[in-house]
This record gives sequence, structure tokens and C-alpha cells, in this order.
Amino acid sequence: MQERIAEMAEIETEDSPLIEREPIFEGRIVDLSIDTVRFPDGSTGQLEMIRHSGAAAVLPILGEPGDPDPEIVLIRQYRYASGGYLIEVPAGRPERRGEDWEICARRELEEETGLSAEELIYLTKIFTTPGFTDEVIHLFLAFGLVEGDDQLDEDEFIETVRMRLSEAIRLVQSGEITDAKTICTLYTARDHLTPHRSS
Repeated sequence: MQERIAEMAEIETEDSPLIEREPIFEGRIVDLSIDTVRFPDGSTGQLEMIRHSGAAAVLPILGEPGDPDPEIVLIRQYRYASGGYLIEVPAGRPERRGEDWEICARRELEEETGLSAEELIYLTKIFTTPGFTDEVIHLFLAFGLVEGDDQLDEDEFIETVRMRLSEAIRLVQSGEITDAKTICTLYTARDHLTPHRSS
């Protein structure tokens, strides 16, 4: 614990914009600090910073990789911060620092949907809210799905939802799917599955 706080508080390398870090809170999922930084014009200021381990998100694809509008599996999950349930792609954090993101994605897929995948394809990574957190989510597609049993955590309230990719895109456009990582995954998946789209 003390080593971690000391590590967070130390001055970064000469090339880093960080001048000083003041740890404020260390939580189960995030850490909060006040960072004194040097901006590109040479001025300095303080920023509230949330540090996060990052996560992997995976879109399960039913059927063959060549289908431009496959059936997909999403989850409907209770989110306290959003005030209710959201439709999302399965996602979660690594179990340890440095864990391979594909391993993380496979585990979260199985835990939240009961599905295991023969093949994962890496799509891209996204910064979720770079104004105040360094959280990065790595996005995957999953093919060759095999049914199993989910393994939900005590604070996870999840049910699976199956639909066509085109229907999920329609739900984004109608405002029924509002989760950012899910929107990014769906649109990136659509372009990956139909690489010669004209629109």
C-alpha cells in the first residue's frame, strides 16, 4: 500500500508533463490524484486525475465471419451510475497488471455471457473520457462461440440479449443504446465485417 502511494507520488521522467502527483484516494477500481502538470505552452496547472486499470470489451458474433449482418450477443446490465439498465458489450478489467488483453476479453466474455470463443479479432482501443481519466478499453470481436455457464460477480445483474448487428446500430441511432464502448464496438465491427461500405 505505502509503496503504491509512493510510486504514484514520485516525480515522473524529464520528458513527462507531470511535475507532481498528490494521491487523494485509492479505491478498488480507480485511484484519484491531483496532478500538477506542465502544459504545451510552458504554463502549469492542477488537474484532477482518475487512474484506471483499463478494460477489454468483446462483441460475440454468432455465425460465420463473412456475414455482413450477423446475429450478435449483447448484455443488459444494471448500472447505478446511469440510473438503470444499459445494453452493452461484455467487458471487464484485467485480473492483474500486465494481463494480456485477449485473455481478459475471453474471461469477461465467458463470465458475463457463458460463451467461449474459438477466435478473437482485435479491433482498436479507445480512451473513454480523456478529460479526467486514463482509462483505455480494448475492443474485440469473438467468433466460433460455444455455450457454457456464466459466472457473474455478486454486484453484477446481467441478462443476455440477441439481435442482428443492424438492429443494434438502429438502437444506437434511436438513442436506446447509449453506452460509449458499445457504440464504438458496434460501428467498428460493422466496418470490419463490411470493409467496402460506401456510407
